Amino acid sequence: MKHASLKMLAGAAFALMLASTPALASDNSSSDQQKTAPLYPNATRQAPKLDLTDKKEADSLNKGLDAAQANNKDLAQQLLQPLADNSKSKYAQAMALQGLARVHALNNDLPGAIDLLKRSLDNGVMPNDAYFQLQYELAKFYLANQQFQQCIDTIEKWRADGKSDSAESHAVEGEAYYHMQKYPESIDAIKQAQSMTNKPDPRWTQLLIVDYNESGQKDKAAALASQQVSAEPTDATSFHNALSLDIQLQKYDDAIKLMEEGKSKGLLTTENDYVTMTKLYMNKAQDPSTSDPGPDSDKAVQTLEEGMTKGVVKPSADNYVLLGDANMIGGNGDAAAAAYKKAIPLATDGEPAYKAGLALVTQNQFSAAKPLLQQAISKGVKHKGRAYMALAQANVGLKDKAAAAQAVLEAEKDPETAAQAKKWLKDANIGS
Repeated sequence: MKHASLKMLAGAAFALMLASTPALASDNSSSDQQKTAPLYPNATRQAPKLDLTDKKEADSLNKGLDAAQANNKDLAQQLLQPLADNSKSKYAQAMALQGLARVHALNNDLPGAIDLLKRSLDNGVMPNDAYFQLQYELAKFYLANQQFQQCIDTIEKWRADGKSDSAESHAVEGEAYYHMQKYPESIDAIKQAQSMTNKPDPRWTQLLIVDYNESGQKDKAAALASQQVSAEPTDATSFHNALSLDIQLQKYDDAIKLMEEGKSKGLLTTENDYVTMTKLYMNKAQDPSTSDPGPDSDKAVQTLEEGMTKGVVKPSADNYVLLGDANMIGGNGDAAAAAYKKAIPLATDGEPAYKAGLALVTQNQFSAAKPLLQQAISKGVKHKGRAYMALAQANVGLKDKAAAAQAVLEAEKDPETAAQAKKWLKDANIGS
């Protein structure tokens, strides 16, 4: 049974940085800010002496940083670019560059942001708090720009030189390792992140689930996904992660139960949700151990029709064919034919017409079935021989033996139905 991959379902959830950038490192030149406790008291870097003495430049710098923080691109550029290019203060240059880097990042120019941030750090004249905050920000920029090894290297340097650590920094490493397909390293990093806080980010668990899944530890992935659903019963991402794993592991009963619970919580919101639930019921209805396919077939039909009524499931050829298939499984040929007929004008081939004709044949409605089967063959079907055999059956029902024989002769040309056609011709005493 096909379903959206866990990687796709969880992908948006563990983009730990892409949506926004950290706040700008502030201008620590004021006396009040210098009195606050340092964030990196044990750093190996010797903090340089600041050299910004021009009040006019200091005012421009603060206003420019505020503009950058607000993503006022034009004003930030106007105020900060002259400082970055011409200020005699290396501190003013460094801080202006980091403000411009933020503007570039917020406007989807990560390569430009990385270049500016590296220039800001290479300048060197900024307080330790600002310096290491920007170094950490650079690691996140590398992650967002898919420079994964550079991200890891920068995080490790940040820890070594700043003598600092954080749960999030290990999560950032974990995501970088994941993208490098180094799943054991990613798992270790995420577990380390989770161990360092009483309130781990749920996205870290989602990434860990995908790590387990991609590394072949599907049972661990499923167990963790189930735990997360229990912990966050109304979280759509957790729900879809657990569902995807149940389907991958062919735990269809668990998947149905999860979807029924999810539906009661309002978590079925997309066409794919309704189509998946429909297919799960159909799958159960066709299970060899199922004595009566009717109840689950009915649930499949009800689910898809509900999605269509709500406007979530679009009226496409595929969806009408699916509705027809669900009805056929339950033995409701008339309803199946009606659904297939709705698919005919939307389809690019003759498959819905073939299925509609076949459904009508099962209901002994031969005169209605025959033109549909002829239309299907004319438009093109995947199994041409089967379509001709169905047409032959319709012609037999209409007592048109000559037309039936001609259809079977056509079916004999298809390797898939050649043996069946030969037997029919032999039994009917008609030479091929």
